Amino acid sequence: MLNVAIIGAGAIAPLHIKAYLEFPDRCKIVAVCDVFPEKAKQLKEKFHLSADFYDSHNDLLNRTDIDLVSICTPPYTHAEIAIDALNSGKHVLVEKPMASSLEECDAMNAAADKSNKILSIVAQNRFTTPMMKLKQVLDTKLMGPIVHTQVDSYWWRGHSYYNLWWRGTWEKEGGGCTLNHAVHHIDIFQWMNGMPSEVTAVTSNTSHDNAEVEDLSIAIAKYDNGSLAQITSSVVHHGEEQQLVFQGKRARVSVPWKLKASRSRENGFPKDDKELEDKIQKVYDELKSLTYEGHIGQINDVLSAIECKGDVLISGKQGKQTLEIITAIYESSVSGKAVKLPLRIDSPFYTRKGVLRNATRFYEKKNSIEDFGENKITTGGNYE
Repeated sequence: MLNVAIIGAGAIAPLHIKAYLEFPDRCKIVAVCDVFPEKAKQLKEKFHLSADFYDSHNDLLNRTDIDLVSICTPPYTHAEIAIDALNSGKHVLVEKPMASSLEECDAMNAAADKSNKILSIVAQNRFTTPMMKLKQVLDTKLMGPIVHTQVDSYWWRGHSYYNLWWRGTWEKEGGGCTLNHAVHHIDIFQWMNGMPSEVTAVTSNTSHDNAEVEDLSIAIAKYDNGSLAQITSSVVHHGEEQQLVFQGKRARVSVPWKLKASRSRENGFPKDDKELEDKIQKVYDELKSLTYEGHIGQINDVLSAIECKGDVLISGKQGKQTLEIITAIYESSVSGKAVKLPLRIDSPFYTRKGVLRNATRFYEKKNSIEDFGENKITTGGNYE
């Protein structure tokens, strides 16, 4: 039986708690922490937890009976809390984005290596049946080399979204929709297609004049083989129609699932390749659905890795790769130039200080409230 602590009692914490409660024979939540202790107490009561509550993560980490910590705090706190937890001998699952800078990612990964503990980064959209099946289809290489990828990370958030005290500033949120929303799809993109070699991007704030950060960005990623990817990150798209489309030389596949294969006529115009479509569709149809999905799926993955001394699907090193693409988008949008990957430590955006010094501030944050009365959130699109 693994003892679990939840640090951060905001909107995302209930998803972690519900996921852990799916496995009562494998884990128990023994502590909840928040700088606003009343919020921790409310979570404890809402879910009928026999847990202690704290207002300091350091006090919580002094306990030697805790095996795993879920970090559900604002992004600017992730690195400090994760490193403290790892150094105290705890395994760590930290919400996205992993950290506010690549320097912090490196420090977190170093702490994980030194402590020999698991560091996993939340990317719950990998743990959906459509995503897992698409990944396995791509791994067959039946589509041929990928020549173009389309990443539509479309979300919609109202003006009041950025009124929450930590949102909408580079200091506390670390970025806008590219970092805090598109992180889901950028993670899946690099997991499925690998890391590009170059990124060119622009960012804008079209609809939220109460935030410093962007609400829309468009990036082009280039691979050494000439393949291109377009990545749109947004919180201004009504309908939130999210998709990833992979165009191979022989066929196109996507999530939500869509398949098309073409062959060339003598004059170069297309005709359907029904034989290849049937072959790819057969592979897709024969793949099994996941038993656990979303946060439940990821927490099952982390628990299994601890129990079996194995690897997690999303490690700290994977988390850094996702942040590296996002950081390159920000750097390119400021410099107006293509940015080469991997980013080096001399990048002006490598450190948190560098991000704060160089990032574009579109507007001044005008409002700051402690919490919303309504706490309903959405964590991704419908990929069926």
